[in-house]
Amino acid sequence: MARHFVLVPAAGGGARFGGALPKQYALLAGVPVLAHALRRLQAALTPEAIFVAVAPDDLHFERMPGRPAGAVALRCGGSTRAATVRNALAKLASHCVDDDWLLVHDAARPCVPRDALARLCLHLRDDDVGGLLAMPVADTLKRGDNDVDAPRVTETLPRAGLWAAQTPQMFRYHVLRRAFSEAGAASCTDEAQAVEALGLAPMLVRGSPANVKITYPDDLALAAAILAAQSAEQAPA
Repeated sequence: MARHFVLVPAAGGGARFGGALPKQYALLAGVPVLAHALRRLQAALTPEAIFVAVAPDDLHFERMPGRPAGAVALRCGGSTRAATVRNALAKLASHCVDDDWLLVHDAARPCVPRDALARLCLHLRDDDVGGLLAMPVADTLKRGDNDVDAPRVTETLPRAGLWAAQTPQMFRYHVLRRAFSEAGAASCTDEAQAVEALGLAPMLVRGSPANVKITYPDDLALAAAILAAQSAEQAPA
């Protein structure tokens, strides 16, 4: 039976977040965002191992409060997410075999629901390629012009068939190694895009609106509310 490994790219500086620390280390309910994400993944998936790809000069991971035991740092972060994932895949060659599953999760998604994680693993269990959590687009989509200060609508886009990608994105290890060996993978913004470039079709598995990504400081308040609601739902009656 194929094993499950987790990879969390966490080498970004969080330029849009603008805090004193990279956003993955910002405190959320008293615990760093990254620690929340790692604890959720460990509890819900019980993977063979969790690897966190951090910047070579990262000074925060080893002393991060709430870090689950067994989360292993890979000091291989690159200048982009794609570069970090590519570097991490090379380091995992001594841990993973071709058919093992690798779940790649955003360090800044601390609220991914356990049922969504279970759904992802169940739907992809016998798949040869893999897939990702995603949500069907419900909002009307507008394309804006290039005016940074006061953009105007240039067209309304049809939303039928469109999905907003989330993480984890779960693929066979050999599929990801092949995908990220291609030159075009350097410009991919997620793992599914790199896999698509091979001519493969990742499966879309319904995610959750609760699986928010921390991008701006205001997002912390929303994530805190979601975590509180999730804790209340799991509390014994």
